[in-house]
Amino acid sequence: MKIRNRLNPSNPCFSFEFFPPKTDEGTENLLKALEDLAPLEPGFVSVTYGAGGSTRDRTLDLVTRIKKTTGIEAMAHLTCVGHSQAELHEVLKRLAEAKVENVLPLRGDPPRGQTNFEPTPGGFHYASELVQFIREEDFNFCLGGACYPEGHVDTASRDADLQNLKAKVDAGLDFLITQLFFDNAFYFDFVERARRIGINVPIVPGIMPITNFEQVHRFTRMCGATVPMRLGLQLERVKDQPEAVMQLGVAHATVQCMELLARGVPGIHFYTLNKSPATRMIVGALRARS
Repeated sequence: MKIRNRLNPSNPCFSFEFFPPKTDEGTENLLKALEDLAPLEPGFVSVTYGAGGSTRDRTLDLVTRIKKTTGIEAMAHLTCVGHSQAELHEVLKRLAEAKVENVLPLRGDPPRGQTNFEPTPGGFHYASELVQFIREEDFNFCLGGACYPEGHVDTASRDADLQNLKAKVDAGLDFLITQLFFDNAFYFDFVERARRIGINVPIVPGIMPITNFEQVHRFTRMCGATVPMRLGLQLERVKDQPEAVMQLGVAHATVQCMELLARGVPGIHFYTLNKSPATRMIVGALRARS
């Protein structure tokens, strides 16, 4: 089923993001995490794509395996990095042949060791070009896209970033998923600004439960997300107590989700980091209150 048909504010769905492990053991652990999350009836799961296409085959295999063995709808990430148009066409063809119906086209991050994005000869500079390519090649995918409530780290301003997003949506996106954020005010302001310039597709908030003190600082440096001062101080006080950090992270994310659902979001997408306990606790608490 196409994900756009599952995004409904009157019946919002929960979805989960995974990344392809580097080993077979890691893959089995991921599938176990997915098995743990299955009773929560996810609307879909997504599988990321390594820098430079480094996990391309694992992404394709995992998406196909999830769809065939679990019955859960799966979405494959696809990036411009390291691929010519011909290579991208072959990847899309493989996905279509595997009956995968949902794709998340992205520009992608530079490969490890590079600071700036450099397009592959014969490839694309921007995700909007990849979206347009998929539509012009007449693949019948439902297409999601990434968006950034606090602005993309590579753009000069939030307004410029929003104009770039408008071009991407106009190229043929069906819905958007936000980068992680810890302050809902950024999300609500972003949605309002997006609607004002004519971006009318569903915008799904992306939530990452904090489970590790160092990890959250690494992720916020990478994506530019802001940790609210009060939350940052609370984390600092318990940074040497892993269980307390997780409890605080779960509590904060649960409160975030409650407010988001109360204000009519079409779904919530969880960045799981291939682990299930925190997400299970949050969704369990949300379901108990509904």
